[in-house]
Amino acid sequence: MIFNTFAYYLLFLLPAAVLYRLTSRRVRPWICTLFGAGFYIFFSLTGLGGARGAFCVGIFFWEALFSRLYSKKSVFCIIGIVQSVAFLAIFKYWNFFTGLFSWGGAREQLHWESAFLPLGISFFTFEFIHYAADRYQGKLPKDNVADYLAFIFFFPTMVAGPIKRFGYFAPGLDQSHTKTPKQRWGDWERGITRILTGLVKKFAVADVMTAFTNHLNRDDIAVAHRWVLPLWVLAYGVKIYFDFSGYSDIAIGSTRLFGMQIPENFDWPYFRTNIAEFWRHWHMSLYRWLVDYVYIPLGGSRVVRPRIYLNIMITMLVSGIWHGAGLNFVAWGAWHGVLLCIHRLWVAATGGRSAEPSRVAMIGAWAITFVAVNLGWALFAMDIHTAGFFFYRLVHG
Repeated sequence: MIFNTFAYYLLFLLPAAVLYRLTSRRVRPWICTLFGAGFYIFFSLTGLGGARGAFCVGIFFWEALFSRLYSKKSVFCIIGIVQSVAFLAIFKYWNFFTGLFSWGGAREQLHWESAFLPLGISFFTFEFIHYAADRYQGKLPKDNVADYLAFIFFFPTMVAGPIKRFGYFAPGLDQSHTKTPKQRWGDWERGITRILTGLVKKFAVADVMTAFTNHLNRDDIAVAHRWVLPLWVLAYGVKIYFDFSGYSDIAIGSTRLFGMQIPENFDWPYFRTNIAEFWRHWHMSLYRWLVDYVYIPLGGSRVVRPRIYLNIMITMLVSGIWHGAGLNFVAWGAWHGVLLCIHRLWVAATGGRSAEPSRVAMIGAWAITFVAVNLGWALFAMDIHTAGFFFYRLVHG
């Protein structure tokens, strides 16, 4: 991962943050753009995508150019959303979808043999979509191209989130310019502390859990004792939380070095007592994005009850497929969609009781939520056939 390399800190984060602090408000967006483009090209060449991946930096410049056409109720906003979805669909899901919906020779003809995944495409396309959608609705005023380039090229959030929004990011370009020396030192102190917290989560917890999660394959599952299986998937739940929240901590801490702040991404999700609360505190920037740009446009909760449940299922299926191109991710999204629908049915059936629940009821609700979430990680961690075998062994031994 990029955030645990010396190159990230020595070639990009520290030089960019220092130069950003030393330059004027007018120059700062261009510092973000220059280092962001360099970050994208460097880590594409040395890792994901190679030279072809590095050329994908042109997608950002095209988006910045095309975004100048956006205005309230403009058809160009719709085109911008469609092209962002197309970028994501072609690079990330082409072979997945063609494999599902083609047969025989057609499958071979449509298969993209040299497919590659551009760095951070799942994150930057969602930011593109947010900007076009908010401009269409008139929620964002006209901005200058420098600030928008800084927004899309801001490298601490380019590959791991949180998924930021322009209306939250742009004021930070002004606020960081007006801070006192004491406030600037406080930013560095808090930023470095948050980065170190993220690195500890990654190395001391997430990487240690890998020793157990590596067993989530068909051969090991076939010979394992039945009682070991839930421990392996629990280890995966621990790993993915500390891995992802650790990367989010590093991104948030890195942003603080620039004198800016981005939204939190995790808030003790495993301590929540129902699945809706879990999602309000797990990958919070993604949850809010899905609500604002998928669930609400579908009608949200303003439609008849069957449509509400359909909207929930569609939203969670989008969440699942966003995480990866595979039937297991579709199943994982469906699993959480079903859990959310069951929770909503329960709330409707009980009338949304406001009485304070007993401690025993709270512990029971937490246990059910925790088990349901962690069972779902089996679908996330393994391909659909291996996950099916895992559940078979878990039930039948």
